[in-house]
Amino acid sequence: MIRQLKRFSHGIAAGFSPVLPRFVLALTAALGALPVTAADTLVSVRVKEPVKLDGVAESVWLKAIPLTVTLDQRVYQPRGGSGMASTSVSVQSLYDDEFIYFFIQWDDPTRNLAFMPWEKQPDGRWQRLTNPDQFGYENTYHEDKVSFYWNINTQGFDTQGCAIACHLADSRGYVADVEQSRPGRKFTAREDETLDAWVWRAVRTGKTVQADDQFVDATIDPAENLRWGMKGDFVTGGGYRENISEATQQPVMGNRVWDAVQAYALSPEQQVPLVDTFSPGDRLASVLVSPFTGSRGDVSAQSNWKDGKWLLELKRKRVTSGHNAKAQDIQFSELSQTYYFGVAVFDNAQMSHLYSPDVFRMKFETLAE
Repeated sequence: MIRQLKRFSHGIAAGFSPVLPRFVLALTAALGALPVTAADTLVSVRVKEPVKLDGVAESVWLKAIPLTVTLDQRVYQPRGGSGMASTSVSVQSLYDDEFIYFFIQWDDPTRNLAFMPWEKQPDGRWQRLTNPDQFGYENTYHEDKVSFYWNINTQGFDTQGCAIACHLADSRGYVADVEQSRPGRKFTAREDETLDAWVWRAVRTGKTVQADDQFVDATIDPAENLRWGMKGDFVTGGGYRENISEATQQPVMGNRVWDAVQAYALSPEQQVPLVDTFSPGDRLASVLVSPFTGSRGDVSAQSNWKDGKWLLELKRKRVTSGHNAKAQDIQFSELSQTYYFGVAVFDNAQMSHLYSPDVFRMKFETLAE
């Protein structure tokens, strides 16, 4: 029953109804008093030695009890989308004096790494493979992803979760008085409120062994930031960009045929100028990647896909000190504190994702081993 009430509240917070009856407002407020159970709590266990990141569940992870959650809600159903309707996610955590580690596993029967590849056409042209949905988002030639949102200081997150910053268009097609052709936008309600966002992308950051460290603030002006409140942390170099020549509308780099394991993205040593000796039907990678430097590269990641399941290990310093770290990064500085988070899985999708209306929390286990 509690889960159903939270789902209803999530829909309200996300903007499904601009007019709320009085009893609905009372119900939504009452949800804040509902207890967070042990089933919603992740316990991070202390270890003495650093944890090796390799996307494999070594014996050290037996120390950590998994938090297992079901993600079975969608913000919207993409036209023609055939991704998963639900998935089970397991999250474990360890920490030492300097770092915190996470081991995430989720069911996904398909390993999606295509990411809008270039394909040579019979007439000799190169074409990006895309199949956009009703909102212009890609759900066919894209990558698998998982995201974590950590509450830094956003009021309401601890009871409503990610819904507090997810704003769907109203019945007129507006978000914050701005007409929208997209299903929703992310931003916090107050100028000084932020969330920390870690987004692991199987193609764009998978090859650089990182997650994309981002944050959400209160920006609602698309002229100021195209993605509204969703922004990348401070970066001094690296990242991902399109493998395209604007003048010729064809790939600018690539000397080997695309495949689903090795060449879905080109790292710096693979970024060789294109010599077009390819045949019709050949595919090339459409993205150039290099490791983020600066605060945006704070989160290390290593992945593995096996037997219909993604295995992902994350590592970050418990306390960061980069540019504007207090506003952009969750600081795991207090072992006695409770840290609230949400998680979402993207199955071969740019925007459509699976989530849970439940709010999850993390605590540190401070007992000696």
